[in-house]
Amino acid sequence: MKKAKPYIFSILLALTVGGLSALATANNMNIYDKIKTPPLSPPGWLFPVVWTILYILMGVSAGMIFTSDSPKKDDALFIYAVSLVLNFSWSIFFFNLLSFIVAFIILVALWLSILITIIQYYKINKVSAWLQLPYLLWVTFAGYLNLAIIFLN
Repeated sequence: MKKAKPYIFSILLALTVGGLSALATANNMNIYDKIKTPPLSPPGWLFPVVWTILYILMGVSAGMIFTSDSPKKDDALFIYAVSLVLNFSWSIFFFNLLSFIVAFIILVALWLSILITIIQYYKINKVSAWLQLPYLLWVTFAGYLNLAIIFLN
């Protein structure tokens, strides 16, 4: 159980960020049904499913880095923490403030922070870096959706 604690903490941290984001935007999630969305837009119910899986993968990945003996782990985890803050911020700007352009700028910064996280994690634990790849791919897709929503609305 002692070895599992950092993983449990890391997973719960990521899920908490996602949960707080969902709570903060719960009253405005219906905006997705009211705006024009681009081709390939998934149904709204898919987002929480995908994000839950991603948050679990992110947590496992961060747990691997946290439990490593690498002197580089603090810097890598800091960049990961930045990505969590940007992730949370995006939801607020997109759903609550309807500021799609600012949300897109945040998404670009998020994408870069995830890429840097992957690079940093790769130096410490390759599996941990690979576990971040679905996060990067989903945020890339979110970038397509966000940018298209800017142009369509």
